[in-house]
Amino acid sequence: MFRFVLMASLALSGAACSSKASDQQAAAASANSLSTASTSSATTASTSTVTTLPPAAAQAKAPEAKTAKGFARYSKKLKKEALARGYDKKLVDQVFASLTFHAKVVVADKGQPEFVETLDTYLPKRVNKQRIDMAVKMYQTHQTELKQVEQKYGVPARFVVALWGLESAFGRITGNYSVPSALATLAYEGRREAFFKEEFFLALDILAQGHISLKEMKGSWAGAMGHTQFMPSSFMKYAQDGDGDGHKDIWTNRSDAFASIANYLKTEGWQQGVTWGRQVKLPPNFDFSLVIPKGSKDRAQWLQWWAKSERPLSEWRKLGLTNIDGTALPGRDLKAALVMPDDKEGRAYLAYHNYQTLMHWNRSYYFVSSVGYLADEISRANSNTKTATTAKKRG
Repeated sequence: MFRFVLMASLALSGAACSSKASDQQAAAASANSLSTASTSSATTASTSTVTTLPPAAAQAKAPEAKTAKGFARYSKKLKKEALARGYDKKLVDQVFASLTFHAKVVVADKGQPEFVETLDTYLPKRVNKQRIDMAVKMYQTHQTELKQVEQKYGVPARFVVALWGLESAFGRITGNYSVPSALATLAYEGRREAFFKEEFFLALDILAQGHISLKEMKGSWAGAMGHTQFMPSSFMKYAQDGDGDGHKDIWTNRSDAFASIANYLKTEGWQQGVTWGRQVKLPPNFDFSLVIPKGSKDRAQWLQWWAKSERPLSEWRKLGLTNIDGTALPGRDLKAALVMPDDKEGRAYLAYHNYQTLMHWNRSYYFVSSVGYLADEISRANSNTKTATTAKKRG
């Protein structure tokens, strides 16, 4: 039986996002190959002479245990590299004096939890009534700021609030790890040393530019920071000074966080006047080859698959697709691709261009579906409030 695996999110934003929805067949093939390899090894051991490696060779094969002492040695080398790159010695001394080895970070990176999930079980947890109510409240409370951001960047405020809510619970859960320490620990851990080392040096750039103090530079165990959960590389590319105070502070400044989220979407191609997508009903005997496949190796391949699926709404209507309630699809001159996060047995979505932009933030059908769903709920609640207000005024 194929197992659908959902990886726990690292919240790496645009800099290091990975699809949580793994390919079912790849997962099954991996499990089968492990089983086959295990059987083969057992057979070989019972019929062949087992050669014992010399102690030195055996030690060379064993992975190095990650310890605080090893981290201290690694940090000395990292400090020399920082100075060689030209960072101010006072800043380097301050940062490296603060570095702490986080064993839990190593464990978290190596042992990310896997669990069976479908969109029907995922959405109620990620976008429950409490989160929807809070999103609507935040949307209404910060309407003045959000409208300014919407006008400047051309990104609807409801999507800014949805991303804010899903990434950091509206700024309440941003992580309490020292970002430089977390990144240095992950670089030392070694699985993706080059990536995390560069993120570490970008964190030094942020500190050098004075956007935040070292003490306040907190984030997740993976180095994702602040209200937006940007990695340092995303910060450098997308962060904005929303209130004009000379700092890009996504940790404590809500205006900067709103502007940074909107700028991310604008920079990655958000189209004004178009939503993200819509859930649809498929006709009997539908040709599922028109659906974007799952398990893409990278964004480039996914975009190729998108191009093969994308066609005008008028063509999707001719193919028998309707809105989920059975009504006709819009008559707008738009193109859309067909996405099915849970294959033939799950929900189907016609995805517009802005779906691509959200997938740049996090290449996960589940995450994008939750953002779109929450944004739609904000819009629905806002429309209901306006209707009720108008009715009340009319008496």
